[in-house]
Amino acid sequence: MSIEIRDVRAICTAPEGINLVAVKIETNEPELYGVGCATFAHRYSAVVTVINDYLRPFLIGKDPSNIEDIWQSVMGMSYWRNGPVLNNALSGVDMALWDIKGKMAGMPLYQLFGGKCRAAIPCYTHAEGDSVDVVLERVAALKELGYRKIRVQVGGYGGKNPSMHRPENSPPGAYFDPKSYIRNVLNLMEILHVKYAGELEFCHNPFSMPQEFCHDTHERLSPIDAVNFAKELEPYHLLFLEDALPPEQSDWFRILRQQCATPLAMGELFNNPQEWKHLVQEHLIDYIRIHVSQIGGITPARKVIAFCDAYGVRTAWHGPVDMTPIGHAVNAHLDISCPNLGVQEWTDGLSGLYPTLNGKLMQEIFPGMPERRDGYLYLNDKPGIGVDINEELAARYPCKNTGISWNWMLARLPDGTAVRP
Repeated sequence: MSIEIRDVRAICTAPEGINLVAVKIETNEPELYGVGCATFAHRYSAVVTVINDYLRPFLIGKDPSNIEDIWQSVMGMSYWRNGPVLNNALSGVDMALWDIKGKMAGMPLYQLFGGKCRAAIPCYTHAEGDSVDVVLERVAALKELGYRKIRVQVGGYGGKNPSMHRPENSPPGAYFDPKSYIRNVLNLMEILHVKYAGELEFCHNPFSMPQEFCHDTHERLSPIDAVNFAKELEPYHLLFLEDALPPEQSDWFRILRQQCATPLAMGELFNNPQEWKHLVQEHLIDYIRIHVSQIGGITPARKVIAFCDAYGVRTAWHGPVDMTPIGHAVNAHLDISCPNLGVQEWTDGLSGLYPTLNGKLMQEIFPGMPERRDGYLYLNDKPGIGVDINEELAARYPCKNTGISWNWMLARLPDGTAVRP
């Protein structure tokens, strides 16, 4: 009996108050199914509509082995393509098909990609706080957990300041002052540099690793401010500076690259290959930070890996809170099997630093998710992606269509001007 797709379902859950969407593809063979991540938290119901009303009828009866053909067909069948809603819906399907293929082969996904390139996956997580002191406390706590790569943010994206002097009748939003933000980050980096750079323990202990820090500008600065900011960060030898510029201003990366050697990471907003092609080919970035579901899943991500490897660009896949553990596991499978891995972002719900994150509950809903130990991620060796979903438990935490997921997305300058988040 040939294997066919019998059903396709979107599964929604929000155990941490963040809307997550998974896809489950069932086949006509009992117990053979696959799961994937289709999370677009800010427009989750639109993704669910695409999966249930458009992709499901197309997929039923198809051979789940023909992943590339299905991907190409779905990408073109709506004619207009490469938008975040379609790409995330397609990602959930694509990952689920790869999950099925791994189970059919009796192999974990990374074995289908050519096997391991490394023993474990170096990862970084976030140390954030409203003040420098809080950030320093969290850096120290994460260091104790084994992290040697940490993203640091003071005051959130742009260093938002609710008490900022504003005009009368100012609309609501996350107000920030770019100049103050730059000064505060440079102050934090100077303190971290004095405290951690070239740690003496590294000199005396050959098995110790020095601390590395990165920072996410989150496209909050004007292009010329971003250039100056990157130049001023150069003495601190960052792991990378992320999203110094928005995709719409990516030509400015040429000027930025000419001015300084601060490593640059970019990509979580990318949907279309044309958005990253010139950045990679012209060596304008050092790390590609694509959100895998945002480009359509595993199938295009593997092509990104090969493309970037040819130009000396390393991967650092987006790994935020608004992504299912299925998606995090897919990142890890790509990481451990690709030669040009840089580092993996990891949302650490087990660190105890952020009360809104509940890592234990996520493990119960998504059993099999990767484990973090001493600054590295480890996959299980189950066939396929290795992560399942407890649908009964997931249903206890329904999604909410609130329109705006987080206040920081309503970013405003001191005079009330709305800017990209």
